[in-house]
Amino acid sequence: MSDALLNLINGDIEAASTLLQLIDDEYQALQSRDLDALQKLLDSKLPLLQQLEQNGRIRTQALQQAGLSADRAGLAQIAQATGNAELSARAEALTALLARCQDANQRNGRIIRSGQASTERTLDILRGQDTPRLYDRYGGSTQGTRQRPLSQA
Repeated sequence: MSDALLNLINGDIEAASTLLQLIDDEYQALQSRDLDALQKLLDSKLPLLQQLEQNGRIRTQALQQAGLSADRAGLAQIAQATGNAELSARAEALTALLARCQDANQRNGRIIRSGQASTERTLDILRGQDTPRLYDRYGGSTQGTRQRPLSQA
């Protein structure tokens, strides 16, 4: 069983490495606002995410069937019982790689949310729903609350 788990973890390390590269490519595409590249990257990421999820479920089931907890402690018990120290080391490497993927994905999410907020603000200004703050000669802000259609902006 430890060899099967090791094969799953090694497959996940390969998938997570590819996923990390795609997330970094996504970052570049977000910076250049290349929507076609973003769509292709999303299409490439989905199978990798599905593979990681499926292999995680298989590992969990294998550990639970062996009567162990489905976490690091369970993997450590299997590694110790079978004398397979590589299993624990590879599991730690996978954990670190997935943490890097999560951090990079959160970075990309912040960029996406920032872009959405900027676009929403621009559209509100164009529609006349939110005017930019202007100041009069006394330092007070002026309020232009007139609504206008987008075609007249």
